[in-house]
Amino acid sequence: MRGLTKTSRGHGSMELVDVNRPTPAADEALIEVDYAGLCGSDAGIYEFESAFERMNLPTIIGHEYTGRVVETGDAVTKFAVGDRVVERPIRGCGDCYQCEIGEENVCQNAVITGVDHDGAYAGYVTAPETALHPVPDGVDPKHAALVEPTSIGARAVIQNSRVGAGDRVLVAGPGPIGQLTAQIADAQGGEVVVAGVGQDTEYRLPLAEELGFRTLNVEADDMAARREDLTDGIGYDVVFDTTGHPSGLTMAVEQVRKGGQIVLIGQTGETTMPYSPLVRSEIDLQCSYASMYEDFENSFRLIESGDVDHATFLDDRFSLLDADEAFETFLSGGTCKPVFDVSVLRDE
Repeated sequence: MRGLTKTSRGHGSMELVDVNRPTPAADEALIEVDYAGLCGSDAGIYEFESAFERMNLPTIIGHEYTGRVVETGDAVTKFAVGDRVVERPIRGCGDCYQCEIGEENVCQNAVITGVDHDGAYAGYVTAPETALHPVPDGVDPKHAALVEPTSIGARAVIQNSRVGAGDRVLVAGPGPIGQLTAQIADAQGGEVVVAGVGQDTEYRLPLAEELGFRTLNVEADDMAARREDLTDGIGYDVVFDTTGHPSGLTMAVEQVRKGGQIVLIGQTGETTMPYSPLVRSEIDLQCSYASMYEDFENSFRLIESGDVDHATFLDDRFSLLDADEAFETFLSGGTCKPVFDVSVLRDE
């Protein structure tokens, strides 16, 4: 089989490499990968941002995927050949304090599929049965490949925000997590607005509009005037920052109402701002990272109910045989959620 592999520490450097089909350990299953999504972190590996310096190259990337079990190790009891599965790709160690108290998403020793070991941009991948999640019969395989990013939005909205019916919600950043967060906040009863920058006007803001949301271009619109108009001068009850850019947090502070909530999902990096106004306005600043079993369960239900529209959201124009096109288009804002047919990487 072939695998799309990060081969060196620089921009691009992705190569299709011939590799052996992996053999599952006793507690693992071998999965024939059907579809896999392109995540912002995959794009970060493509650009080789500093967060990925720890990678031992070459490494097959990709962590958002679905497939079928084709072989199981001797100790596997929960899954059988033929089962459709997805993986929860952040694997806790099971022994640290966070894992012991049920916070394995922030495990002290977590490893991530497609970063710390080979991932899913390959014909086959192995995973421990403890990291696998069954796919309900009614979920389309392409949609199942997007359950992992959906679970991040589900955790942010359902577990970590206080969005309720009638709340005015601003989602900053119309990338994959932003679009999913907006849909889940809408399902919770929020009145959702999605904000982006000029680059997003080509594809991502129109996609948000197609999904039913009002949109803002922070580089062209008078944000103060729009805030006045859309919130009756009060400000947004909840602002989700999915931008991953230092400006996202400062904008959130300007847009949220007194006594409101900011939920940070994107990894902002370093930013400087006065924090006293947050204290004086009693702003609730909440972080949300990754997801756990319950968030995957909620995500499948949101897909099955139609509250999350993956059919409109996903983009299947691209191929892993020419992955650079997908990555460069993603980085320029010309797509939001590419989904690859991984079967092209299996031996004919």
